[in-house]
Parts: sequence; C-alpha cells; structure tokens
Amino acid sequence: MAATATSTNQAIDAAIGGGGSRGRNGNGFRKNGGGHGDGGGFQYSPARYRVAIWVAIASIVMLFTALTSAYIVRMASADDWTPLRMPKVLWLSTAVILISSVTIEISKRSLKQQRNSRYGLWLTLTAVLGVVFVGSQYAAWRNLAGQGVYMATNPHSSFFYLFTAVHGLHVLGGLLALAYLLVRTRKKRDSVAGELRRVGAAEAASVYWHFLDGLWICLFLLLFFWK
Repeated sequence: MAATATSTNQAIDAAIGGGGSRGRNGNGFRKNGGGHGDGGGFQYSPARYRVAIWVAIASIVMLFTALTSAYIVRMASADDWTPLRMPKVLWLSTAVILISSVTIEISKRSLKQQRNSRYGLWLTLTAVLGVVFVGSQYAAWRNLAGQGVYMATNPHSSFFYLFTAVHGLHVLGGLLALAYLLVRTRKKRDSVAGELRRVGAAEAASVYWHFLDGLWICLFLLLFFWK
C-alpha cells in the first residue's frame, strides 16, 4: 500500500510538472500503469480545462467589446451625456481584485507543490476578497443612488450600471467556481487522474480569475477616465 501511494505521488509530481516530464505529446498527457485507481490506461491532461475556459473567456471578451463600442459611440454622439462623479469605493474594489489575483496564484502554486493546507488557505482568502469586491461594487451603487443617480438618469450612468452589473455576475460565477474547488477538491486525490483533474480545475479557475481582474481594470479606466 505504501509503495503504491509513493508510486502515485511520483506520477502526480511528474504529470503536473514537479518531475519535469510533460508526457509524449508535450501538452501534459501521461500514460501510467502503476497508479492506484487509474485503471492501467490513464491518459488525461489539465489542458482540457484550459481550452474550455479560454472558449468561455473569448465569448465574454466579445460581449464586452460590443458594450464598449456602444459606450464610445453613444458618448461621442449624445448631447445628454453627463459624466458621473465616480464613488471613491471603486478604488477599494480595484485594490481588492488586484490582491485577489495574487492570492489565487499563490493558491495554485501551493496545489502544484501538493501543499494542501496552504492551498486551501489561499483559496479561501481569494474567495473572501471576491466577496469583498462584490460588496464594494454594491456600495458604489448605493453611493450613486444616494446622489440621485440611477440607471435611467443619463447615458453614462446607464453604462456604469450595465458594465458593473455584467462584470459582477461573472465575478459571482468565479466565486461559485472557487466554492466548488473548496468543497469538492481540497483533499488530495489518490490517483493521477484525480489529482490532474483537481489541478486542471484550479488552473482554469485561476486563468478565469486573472481575466476578471484584467477586465475590471479596463472597465475602471474606461468609466473613470474616458467619460
């Protein structure tokens, strides 16, 4: 049993990069016969998760590209365009989501090093920062409402609420992904296939979270300085 566990750990290390081996086709595929639970014919790659998340990101990019184009055209052609006085809490939002990109990266690297307690700690901190980000966005809405600025007040306010709402929904989706990782994949798996699925899911969530970070920075600059 101990020999089997050691063999599985070594195979996991090699498959996720700890042993420097990338498999036959260079994209992380492995074929192992000795790992417990692999069925003797294991062949799997975390790259499958990355492909799926990049397809999702591409669709989100197209959505926000269309919204940004509409924003620029509307701003250039409207006589009723009134720039908003942006709530200062948005600076907090920006700082929080930037920090969360750091924490999720530390979490991912801890997982690849098979340091499970550290992985869970940093992943939990990322989720907490994500909740703080959403809360600060809601506080910005409350601040604008206190100024008497609502979605239908003028075109700039309409775009502000639209951009932040759509981005916020995607952040909530990211939080669901983090919750899944915390609930279902905190424990180390006893097979190469199981561990690679865990690493693949964590890498996909990390890519998506970094993307949301970059997307928010673009929206922040657009709404704050191009108005």
